[in-house]
Amino acid sequence: MELKIFSRDNREIGKKKMPVQFSEPSRLDIIKRAVEAILGNKRQSYGAYPRAGKRHAVYISKKRRRFRGVYGHSRTRTPKKVMSQSGSMFNWVGAFAPNTRGGHRAFPPKTEKIWNKKLNKKENRKAIRSALASTLNKELVINRGHKIPEAYPFIIGEEFESINKTKDLKAALLALGLKEELQRASKKKIRAGKGKHRARPYKKAKGPLVVVSGKCDLLQTARNIAGIDVIDIKHVNAKLLAPGCVPGRLTLFTEKAVNRMEKEALFS
Repeated sequence: MELKIFSRDNREIGKKKMPVQFSEPSRLDIIKRAVEAILGNKRQSYGAYPRAGKRHAVYISKKRRRFRGVYGHSRTRTPKKVMSQSGSMFNWVGAFAPNTRGGHRAFPPKTEKIWNKKLNKKENRKAIRSALASTLNKELVINRGHKIPEAYPFIIGEEFESINKTKDLKAALLALGLKEELQRASKKKIRAGKGKHRARPYKKAKGPLVVVSGKCDLLQTARNIAGIDVIDIKHVNAKLLAPGCVPGRLTLFTEKAVNRMEKEALFS
């Protein structure tokens, strides 16, 4: 596949044949495995305190004529906590079993659960190649919700990597026809559910991904533009190319990044 190369002022400055890595067929199953492996390996251990709801003396006898017994008093056999005592009469509360108020959880999450997932190197590379090919599929990109310009897919010139001001980058993206996409990525939605109380009250859409050849000014320049990610071509992975296991993210490759991928045979 041959793509046009555009400058920062939306002028066509050449054409470039895409490397063989972009000719991989789209495999949703392999992409999903790769993304889930990345998310699982980043996940921290999470669990309840093992003694939660059990940190008090709870004892009740199931035998007859035993002190603190249940027979002959019309009491349930649920474990109880003694609050006060008068002779052989007791003031109880449940507060232990899962079906009682104040009791422990029946099946709490446990820290010993292993979330890590293994993935073969060849399978991971195939997932990345498949996700790379999906970024050039116009239909997949539109179905993912992106607002793309008519000329997409295309490559951006090397000069983009030297942009060192956010306003200049924003002007260049607007010139390329990404105004609607930037507006879409800047909107915030309030999250449904308890996540609002756990330091993640808002949700945002994923915007364009810009892939550069290496360390450059653009890595810092795009940090204040909502929804945009800039990544070194060597550090590209399936999660960045297909967030949420859905392939077809709007991706802009610099000419220098494509040349490096072809020269070093990355992900092949």
